[in-house]
Parts: sequence; C-alpha cells; structure tokens
Amino acid sequence: MRPARLLSTLALACTAAAQAEPPAAETPPVRYLLGVGVVSQPEYDGSGARQNKLKPLWAVRFGRVRISTSGAGGLLGFGQEESAGGASTQFVDNEKVRAGIALRVDSGRKSGDAGTTRGLPDVKRTLRARLYASYSLTRDLTLNGSLSQDLIGRRGGMTLGADVGWRFYRSPTLEWTTGFGVSAGNAQNLRSYFGVPESAVEASGKPAYEPGAGLRDVHAGIGFIRPITKHWLAYGSVGASRLLGPAADSPLTQNLSGYSAAVGIAWRN
Repeated sequence: MRPARLLSTLALACTAAAQAEPPAAETPPVRYLLGVGVVSQPEYDGSGARQNKLKPLWAVRFGRVRISTSGAGGLLGFGQEESAGGASTQFVDNEKVRAGIALRVDSGRKSGDAGTTRGLPDVKRTLRARLYASYSLTRDLTLNGSLSQDLIGRRGGMTLGADVGWRFYRSPTLEWTTGFGVSAGNAQNLRSYFGVPESAVEASGKPAYEPGAGLRDVHAGIGFIRPITKHWLAYGSVGASRLLGPAADSPLTQNLSGYSAAVGIAWRN
C-alpha cells in the first residue's frame, strides 16, 4: 500500500474511533443564588407574638455538594427535601429516588428573647445531622421524609418529618407548589422547646411540665417562583401549622395555630 493511501486509511480509522467514543462527561458548573426576603412568623412555635425580619438568602451547588440558607435551596432547584438548609450531599439521585445527608447549625433558642420563655434554660446552638429521602410518585408529586439529630449533645434531641409536595402549576414564567406534612420529636427535643423544668418554675412563673416523645405539629403551605429576567426571580410563600400532642399541651403554648409568610427577590447565575 502506498504511504499516502496508508496515511489516509489511518486518518479515517482514527476519525471513526473518535466519533464512536462517547464524549467525556462535563464537570457540572458551579451554580449560586443570592437574595433577600421579608419574613413574618411567630416568635417561636406556639407563641402569641409575631416577629418580622429581613432575611438574607444564598445557595451554592458544585457537583454533589450543596450549601444553602433555609429556604434558598428550593429556589436553586435543590428540592423540597433540602429546604432546611445547611451543607448536604446526595448518595442516591435518580428519576424516582433521592436520598442524602446534611449538616447544619441549629441556632437553638435564647429564652430571654420572648417574654413567655423568659426564665427558662436556653436551648444552646448545636450542630445537626439530617438524613433525608424523597420518592417521586409522578414528575410533580413527591413523598419526603427526614430525621434530624443533635450531634454534640446540646439537648437539641431528635426530630422526624414526613411531607407530601406537589408542583401543581408550571410554565416558563411561573411555578406554584404546595405541600403538607407532620413532624414529631423525641422526649429530649420536646422537653427543651416545650418543657418547664422544676428548677425554672419560680423564675419563669410557669408550672412544671416534662413532656415525652410525640407529635409536634401538622403543617401546610403554598408558594410561587416567578422568573423576572434570565437571572432575576421573585418568590413568595404562605404557611400554616397547628401544634399537636405534647407540644399543644405545653404551658408555653399560647396559640395552637400559627402562620408564616415570606416574599423576596433573588439573583441566580
């Protein structure tokens, strides 16, 4: 075979091999979001007083690692199961099932911040680990579950949650979602947030109360995301909850039912 023809044959073979070989997987780009919102909510679960505050939002995702403030992950598409915020990674992620683990700082409660809890022991800031999972019944309907545990023994205890999320409207310019669920806590968690120890009866003016494990609340909400431009979006949500079980029976509970609302604006790349 002549050299020119040999070179031509080799070139054609290399080209065919290159076309047959699957392209290398691209590294997922870094995604991030920055925003700010106004939030109105009770001072604590069961409080009769409300607080309104300005809340910064941010979220970032690189590969399987996701870090966000509470509520910001949903605006960047992390999913309902990661709405609590923190740093997370998923070890299962397919069309039907998503599961992962997250770490977040729980701010606890400074009892002096509300008149009703003044005189009670503070619930110290702690580090929580949360296992979460979701199962897609359809493209827009999911079942979500989570378990959150205080990792460093700051008396935060353990909580569990189960929710159903439904995206009932979606278009290029608007998305509406809704959901409802129930939460529960172990004895340590409910005693820290709804109990009154004997040692604090005189200082707080409340009767002693030592709850056991049980339900915390049932809750529901609705929210929207509306893209304004390629990068800017507006969002809003309204939620309602009702305390149950040991939380409802606490002497700290002034209102069994409560509601929250939020509205804001954000930029994402």
